[in-house]
Amino acid sequence: MANWLEAKVKRLVWWNEKLFSLIVTADIDPFTAGQYTKLALQIGDERVARAYSFVNPPSSKNLEFYLIKVDDGALSAALARLQPGDSVQIAAQSNGFFTLDEVPSAEQLWMLSTGTAIGPFLSMLQEQQVWQQFQHIVLVHCVRHSKDLSYKEMIQELQEQHPQLQYVPVVTREDEATPLKKRIPALIKSGELFAHVQLEATPDVAQFMICGNPDMVKETTQCLSDLGYNRNRRRTPGHITVEQYW
Repeated sequence: MANWLEAKVKRLVWWNEKLFSLIVTADIDPFTAGQYTKLALQIGDERVARAYSFVNPPSSKNLEFYLIKVDDGALSAALARLQPGDSVQIAAQSNGFFTLDEVPSAEQLWMLSTGTAIGPFLSMLQEQQVWQQFQHIVLVHCVRHSKDLSYKEMIQELQEQHPQLQYVPVVTREDEATPLKKRIPALIKSGELFAHVQLEATPDVAQFMICGNPDMVKETTQCLSDLGYNRNRRRTPGHITVEQYW
């Protein structure tokens, strides 16, 4: 059973009509970048809870979550109506193994994300560990429309601080929005992703972290497996670490 705490809403940031970030404050237990917790609201007679990954680093006092408003969603629509000063319930303890502690050190780290699943990667990129563990970091964010490319200012600041970071936005439904426009599995299969960032990825130098919708995670994992990469397991280190984002 979760130990529920009261979190105070600090602000909501709307990226477009569907995507928003919820920033709250609460005295939760320490967590590791890449982990998730649960948010909940009392709706009628029921506590409705969902898991959300942190966007903020563990060192931040503000707790930030990146959400999509689903009009008939049991929780997201209610969270979207919150105002500064309102309360939301938050689980004190965080969970999840999608962290850098589970990834072997390597020359390259490829962070592959779709939609709101960029969140845990942003948490990691605001910590020092990732910059010490990898020489080249490629953050790929694949969305349908250019208006869905959120957090660009934060990413630009990270690039200015850390030249080894390459950011690859991918928009699949607008022809002229980005140089790359195919889904992530197709970009890997064709070799376009590696050519675009001018890095040669091989199993002896590359690690891949994949976070997104289940179909993307499954297809990307299969593409990488076909190229000779294996799933990371604690007893048998490999090259692929995954998180399905719903």
